Amino acid sequence: MMTHRTCDGIQRRDFLKIGALGGGMTLANYLRLAEAGEIADSAKARCGIFINLSGGPSHLDTFDMKPDAPAEYRGVFQPIKTTVPGVQFCEHLPKLAACADKFAILRGVSHTLAAHQLGTVYVNTGSRPLASLEYPGFGAVVAKETEAANPVDLPSFVAIPNSNQRPGFLGVKYAPLNTGATPTAGAPFSVRGISLSGGLTVDQVRQRERLLHDLDAKFQGFEKQHQLLEGLDRFSEQAHAIITSPRSREAFDISKESPAFAKPFGTDAFGVSCLLACRLVESGVRFVTLSLGGWDTHQDNFTRLRTTLLPRLDNGLAALFSGLAQKGLLDSTAVLVTGEFGRTPKINTRSAEGGRDHYPRCMFMLTAGGSVRGGQVVGESDDKATMPKSKAFSPDDVAATFYNNLGIDHTKEYHTSTGRPITIVRDGTVIRELYG
Repeated sequence: MMTHRTCDGIQRRDFLKIGALGGGMTLANYLRLAEAGEIADSAKARCGIFINLSGGPSHLDTFDMKPDAPAEYRGVFQPIKTTVPGVQFCEHLPKLAACADKFAILRGVSHTLAAHQLGTVYVNTGSRPLASLEYPGFGAVVAKETEAANPVDLPSFVAIPNSNQRPGFLGVKYAPLNTGATPTAGAPFSVRGISLSGGLTVDQVRQRERLLHDLDAKFQGFEKQHQLLEGLDRFSEQAHAIITSPRSREAFDISKESPAFAKPFGTDAFGVSCLLACRLVESGVRFVTLSLGGWDTHQDNFTRLRTTLLPRLDNGLAALFSGLAQKGLLDSTAVLVTGEFGRTPKINTRSAEGGRDHYPRCMFMLTAGGSVRGGQVVGESDDKATMPKSKAFSPDDVAATFYNNLGIDHTKEYHTSTGRPITIVRDGTVIRELYG
């Protein structure tokens, strides 16, 4: 099992037990606990993809380079031109440089939480963490807000292979359907509870459904008296619809993609996961999360970025943006890419090569799709990328914008189980410049 462990001991797993939804939850249990609302019909983006760069990538070595800064800040990488005049990326991101017109870069995003767990919670929810309350992540909110328009035979929120986004005070019924593993290029992708395995046929599933129906009739009187059993029939029917639906099985089957379309995604796990995300939103899944870990580069920063991290990000993300555009999905899919923080502008000397440490005061995020205008940079850092030059954007602002792009009012109030009113994003203002 492949893992990424950050410096504070948090383990980032790339492969989990297939089909796990936290505590081994099955698909049927997940669907019985799933419930949601409705998105505004006028929203341009109908689906969302969130990509979590676990560990915190360096902004100076990626999308906010400072070639004129002193050597101890600028590092060893060289900038290259992009398709956007005047905008430069790191030399190890050539594919993203070639499609820079398809996404926008936010520079000067800033916060103060330098611990991995706290920073991760912050950027996955858009609200600064509180000890007394767990805010829901983006996917849980989208799942809640879109039920009326969601296909009955598809899950609304899928995590490949798992997600840092939790349902928070909304409850476990809004948790994602974790695939539990990453797909393999050119092969059908099996998700337990969706793909039939072990010789089980659809007819056998239907026979078991008839048996369950008979049992439900026996216990109908008790069910009406017990709150925990309310709605079980409805969710069982939805689970049955997903298992037996050709559309659901095909949504996860990346081998159905043409070789010409799949080729740019490559065979790397992250790239193929991007291919699956593209296929899922095309099929009608409302929200998908992906993760690319390993960015906690306190040591050997430049070697790790050059040999592994940047090529993987460059290939997978460029293929995702281009693939969504090719399928006509970029206008209807809001995309957000972020780590939990940036890394120190000044290179440390704890190893021969040097590294960069945690730095939430200045970082980048990428966003695309829907109403976002690609091919622009919004925000700016100072000459050494130590702080925003003038206006700073908070994760709250980014979350408000992401929700706005999806037609969700970030000021809408939910209520906790105790009746406490909570806004979706506690603080935050929509970044209108992204829509320019």
